[in-house]
Amino acid sequence: MISKNDVKYIQSLFHKKTRDAEGLFIAEGPKLVNELLESSLLIKQVYALPEWIEQHPNVEGVKIISEIELQKISGLQTPNQVLAVAIKPVLNTEPVLAGQLSLVLDGIQDPGNLGTIIRIADWFGVNQIIASEDTADIYNPKVVQATMGSIIRVKVWYKHLDEWVANVTVPVFGALLNGTNINNCEKIKEGLLIVGNEGRGIRPEILPFIQHPLTIPGRGKAESLNAAVATGIILSHIT
Repeated sequence: MISKNDVKYIQSLFHKKTRDAEGLFIAEGPKLVNELLESSLLIKQVYALPEWIEQHPNVEGVKIISEIELQKISGLQTPNQVLAVAIKPVLNTEPVLAGQLSLVLDGIQDPGNLGTIIRIADWFGVNQIIASEDTADIYNPKVVQATMGSIIRVKVWYKHLDEWVANVTVPVFGALLNGTNINNCEKIKEGLLIVGNEGRGIRPEILPFIQHPLTIPGRGKAESLNAAVATGIILSHIT
């Protein structure tokens, strides 16, 4: 059973202002919640259907709810057994750029794209992302869902990018329409890969800092690629 106040509170966490104020985020579905439970992240509360609880008898403090109650607190079109309210981890350190490849996102505003990019980064072993301040919130429930658990393993910092990139000492690569064909690139062991906004690309203020522009060669007539798709293709060639 879940109270009306609990329903209102959980619904409020779908808004960034409340997530920031409370330091919490929502995760839904067995796969995502199971990964959270197995991680070092702290969970404030789990709400689940009886069948999920039967399959996870060792999880303590779970609130049993009905399918109708799950529908009231879920952000999914088809709610899936369990919802967790988790505590956002606090990043007390700065990203370490030396000796590894880091991803830089300039204005990725679509939550699905951002979540997919985080998942792609995790697949290719890129465990840190630096994002512009106008990039979507990584704790937006749609972003969390699209990461399929990778949000647990990939750290994300938000920075004023043009000022931040100006002070880095590692090589800076950028996904641009005119650059080195990625088929001719060597593997990159250290540096930043900058990926731009879905529509406008990398903003002009950042372009002067890109030392190594990279291009995905195309054969058709499409003007551009989806940002997440482009990220995956480039990382598959340079990692």
